[in-house]
Amino acid sequence: MKKIELFNTGWTFRKQDEKQIVDLPHTWNALDGQGAAPTYYRGVCTYTKIIGKYPGKVYIEFNGVNSKCDVSINGHAVGTHMGGYSTFRFDITDFLSSPKNFIEVAVDNRSNKYIYPDSADFTFYGGIYRDVKIIYDVPDVHFCLDDCGSSGVYVTPKINGDVYVKSIISNYITGVQVLYEVLDKSGKVVASAGNKTRLHVNDPILWNGMENPYLYTLRASLSMNGEVIDTVEKKFGFREVKFDPDKGCFLNGKHIKLKGVSRHQDREGLGNALTIKEHEEDLKLIKEVGANSLRLAHYQQAEEFYSLCDEMGFLVWAEVPVISRFSANRQENALSQLEELIKQNMHHASIFCWGVENEITIQGESGNIVPSIQELNDLAHALDPSRPTTCAQVTMCGVESKLNQITDIMGYNHYYGWYMKTVDGIDEWLPKYKAANPNQPLCLSEYGAEAVLGYYSDDPAQGDYSEGYQAKFHEHYLNTINNTEWLWGSYVWNMFDFGSAMRNEGGVRGRNNKGLVTFDRKTKKDAFYVYKAFWSDEKFVHLEGSRYQYRTVGEKTFRVDSNYAKVTLKCGDYEKTITGSHVFVFEGVPIKEGENTVVVTAGKSKETVVFEGVAEYPREYSLPDGCTSMVRNWFLPKREEMDPTCFSVDDTIGDILANPDVQGMAKSMLGGLVSNKLLIAATKKIKLSTVLNLKVLGLNDEIKGMVSDFLQTVKKQ
Repeated sequence: MKKIELFNTGWTFRKQDEKQIVDLPHTWNALDGQGAAPTYYRGVCTYTKIIGKYPGKVYIEFNGVNSKCDVSINGHAVGTHMGGYSTFRFDITDFLSSPKNFIEVAVDNRSNKYIYPDSADFTFYGGIYRDVKIIYDVPDVHFCLDDCGSSGVYVTPKINGDVYVKSIISNYITGVQVLYEVLDKSGKVVASAGNKTRLHVNDPILWNGMENPYLYTLRASLSMNGEVIDTVEKKFGFREVKFDPDKGCFLNGKHIKLKGVSRHQDREGLGNALTIKEHEEDLKLIKEVGANSLRLAHYQQAEEFYSLCDEMGFLVWAEVPVISRFSANRQENALSQLEELIKQNMHHASIFCWGVENEITIQGESGNIVPSIQELNDLAHALDPSRPTTCAQVTMCGVESKLNQITDIMGYNHYYGWYMKTVDGIDEWLPKYKAANPNQPLCLSEYGAEAVLGYYSDDPAQGDYSEGYQAKFHEHYLNTINNTEWLWGSYVWNMFDFGSAMRNEGGVRGRNNKGLVTFDRKTKKDAFYVYKAFWSDEKFVHLEGSRYQYRTVGEKTFRVDSNYAKVTLKCGDYEKTITGSHVFVFEGVPIKEGENTVVVTAGKSKETVVFEGVAEYPREYSLPDGCTSMVRNWFLPKREEMDPTCFSVDDTIGDILANPDVQGMAKSMLGGLVSNKLLIAATKKIKLSTVLNLKVLGLNDEIKGMVSDFLQTVKKQ
């Protein structure tokens, strides 16, 4: 019988001239990838360790290495893996030639023209950021360990109790017997079959989301001469998810509106190097806000996280990182990552769809983008016919695009009220989509607004990065989503703030601040409670703006979030009770000079906040002077907005390339190209704006704006 051993401790990590002993999981971008420096390190680092000699056939298993990985033992190449988010293994039996063997893992998180993702609004953390395991004593005949990092056993349950099993057996010989068994939660065998691909469970208990996430176990065994030589166990659930373009989503025949949040897996100070503790904490917060679904953006996440979703009853959208910038060169890698995602995770009851792309048209629709996405869609159906495929388009992808006719169900990412127009832009767009695609089920796969703790206003406005505006933004979207019955669901962008090294906005570097909860998971923003009021059955009351401690004297408006039907607010001689739902607005609340105690009550819930009345609005509650804002500069900024002490699109390419900061930032991606003296001299008179405006480049205003915003962070020297 095979044995499994964690191989996480005592690795020697080398980054350029640095060397230290680390335990896994580990990333070298835990700080610089989150804004601790203007740029983050993208290059090659190595992990080395002594590995002993193990009995029998031996595999080494990596559960996540970003993004290219080369493994060697005693100087001999073992294998290469391309893709940063999936499990992969190598057979190292023949490389372990002595009691002590030297293993080296070279990890590369540089941009690679053959690997997705390449361009996206999140940090590409480098490192071995999930577990490494040694699998040894693997018998000659065993369930295959060489099929895309999977277990070699694939289970497809049907709602009627049928269980279809497929297995790949390595080195099969006559006399080997196969036994499949289904066990209920108590461990009782409720169905079994030898050498057959279909089992049947009578009167199965359905996996019914959060109401009853009941799981069975499929146990596959190989035996010879009466002795079991290999086993694989997979938990699964009986359930059926269907979609209707007019009525939405149905779980086991019952209508369910998917109330979803999106999740990036990183965390402040840890990057992607998480443990089960962080995964559990995230899901506890997601459950508290009242969500019943997750979009795991934009890549395969940890096996342990999917398993926790199974156990807690969340419905999960799983996807591959085919994102932002389409590349024909990366199509082979896209297919590979999709195959790994599905084969490794198709047993999970929580996963209800496979996402094949996200915002792939940001740079326009190239000639072969449609057949390439169709190829991904076809592969997903071939690997798992039981689940629908999906994708997430972005606003600039027209409602009549051919890309909207490929996957079974659809999502659209819209930021009306943040990057463009006002929040009611979403109300205008939805009927247009429905008219153009009457038979295509749709959800809102992303929408959000930034909120940075510390920014507050009596009149919060679009682009001010305040908690107040974020809360009002989400209230509008929630009402629209609730009133649009044909939408099958929605996914807030994002549940948590996350690292995005490309960003420098709202006074915060290296972070996307659209989370309902802060990056460290310690603070729930006011928008969190707006969602809790709409989604959760856990009774509560919350006064928005409680961190807005110093307020000018006068009559103020307060917003209270609650899932009670009646809320009372008291402040001095002021007392008012409002009957309503979700968000309760109290106007004319008097704030006097000095201490003011505001008490809100609803049912058995109560919250008390003390405010200080002041004569002048504290300047620290608004954006700092000169603060760069992606909101203002997402599209090409007006010339008068540009900081003359920083570079802009009006500077020449040669001057920009000659800047030491630009050279340092681009070195890892372009090598010595940017420091080439002939190139710098030849471009000394060519303005960057001239090049960006060439039609042949196919750059849209959004990309131009991002380039412009980046240049405004680089000081001229």
